[in-house]
Amino acid sequence: MELPSIVKFLENRTILVTGATGFLAKIFVEKILRIQPNVKKLYLLLRAADDKAAIQRFNTEVVAKDLFKVLKEKCGANFCTFVSQRTTVVPGDITCENLGVKDSNLLDEMWREVDIVVNLAATTNFDERYDVALGINTFGARHVLSFAKKCNKLKVLLHVSTAYVCGEKPGLMLEIPYYMGETLNGTSGLDIEAEKKLIEETLKQLKAEDASDKAITIALKELGLERARKYGWPNTYVFTKTMGEMLLGNLKEDVPLVIVRPTIITSTFKEPFPGWVEGIRTIDSLAVGYGKGRITCFLGNPKTILDVIPADMVVNAMIVAMVAHADQMGSETIYQVGSSVSNPLEITNLKEYGFNYFRKYPWINKMDGKPIIVGQVTMLSTMDSFRKYMALHYLLPLKGLEIVNTACCQYFQGKYLELYRKIKFVMRLIDLYGPYLFFKSIFDDLNTEKLRMVAKESGVETDIFYFDPKTINWEDYFMKTHLPGVVRYVFK
Repeated sequence: MELPSIVKFLENRTILVTGATGFLAKIFVEKILRIQPNVKKLYLLLRAADDKAAIQRFNTEVVAKDLFKVLKEKCGANFCTFVSQRTTVVPGDITCENLGVKDSNLLDEMWREVDIVVNLAATTNFDERYDVALGINTFGARHVLSFAKKCNKLKVLLHVSTAYVCGEKPGLMLEIPYYMGETLNGTSGLDIEAEKKLIEETLKQLKAEDASDKAITIALKELGLERARKYGWPNTYVFTKTMGEMLLGNLKEDVPLVIVRPTIITSTFKEPFPGWVEGIRTIDSLAVGYGKGRITCFLGNPKTILDVIPADMVVNAMIVAMVAHADQMGSETIYQVGSSVSNPLEITNLKEYGFNYFRKYPWINKMDGKPIIVGQVTMLSTMDSFRKYMALHYLLPLKGLEIVNTACCQYFQGKYLELYRKIKFVMRLIDLYGPYLFFKSIFDDLNTEKLRMVAKESGVETDIFYFDPKTINWEDYFMKTHLPGVVRYVFK
């Protein structure tokens, strides 16, 4: 494999990006516009009722973000003109045929002009409604592939998945595909079309029973978790992402396919500036809870490896990979982008970074204006020890009052209410992230390492498209970049 200049490759290219308002998509779009101002066109697909609503979403949820401040400074007064000339905002929906694009002239234009398709649309909620997750993460991927096949000049389809499609299997997770019907626990009978029919039948039954919207949502969330766990996956998100990969691999035909599987994505390492983050990423739930004094204990193996990777490194790997595999007809290549092999980070390291940072820079409670003083988090290594800790430190002070569900909130007033909220918050985190607190896998990144080496040997712009986690000093990154970024952009 030889790589051309990546900046040069991007010149005069037309790229379709789905999920354009998402975290990674914003960073991808900003990077392309900043490093290659002569890109021909970026078609940016996002959910909206019409063109006007789509443009409004793009302006408020994308270009208005701090992420674009470097590009704004570079362009000056011409920023809006520069962006509008190089982007076309497309209202659509990947759960529909032709990505939900209604304008037939625009469809013809896109099929005629698009060189590269980048699928970043996804729902990342671990316990999303099963119908929503299957529609976006699984069948949405198939719709993107069908659209890509109609692009006359297509050079590559790049699909962003997640490294955690591996479920909870211990050991070294390889950069290999999942095949149709394959399951993690050996249970037979996984049929993606049958899963769709099951959802339709469940919905039909619920509506026949005149179930409320809330009851339908709860039932479909439970159904997703039940189906995922039946076949060996811990949650609806990774289950539906895996099935999306299966469909792509099975139906790609001659399409050059690249699947990028990032691990836990954190704030930007360097570009466009260090520390930009948006929304509560997985481990940032812990940072927010801890910094606000809601977490004093947590469940997990202190030696568990947290595989984290900064967002700009993921985007750089995506760009290099799509250039490397352009025009490789019928190929399928998987890149796991993470750090657990080359630069592992333990949970205990993260615990210490959080303690040191929030002791030095405590969060100010906006209710009383006082700093929140944090202590060392007690790490509990078994579920039994976690239950005993919760009983001793949280439930005992409630003097025998039993917490059943959120309806009990009315019962707890004054001193009990805050205690109840802390318990609810911690238990929610345990429920969602429990499988990863004792995670015993590390992610092979041999393909990604080869890509780095090829880029280096080909003399391409490795200073611009860096994605080597070995260059990261984790203590420096968390203390000076990530946690300050989380406090600035995520804390409310």
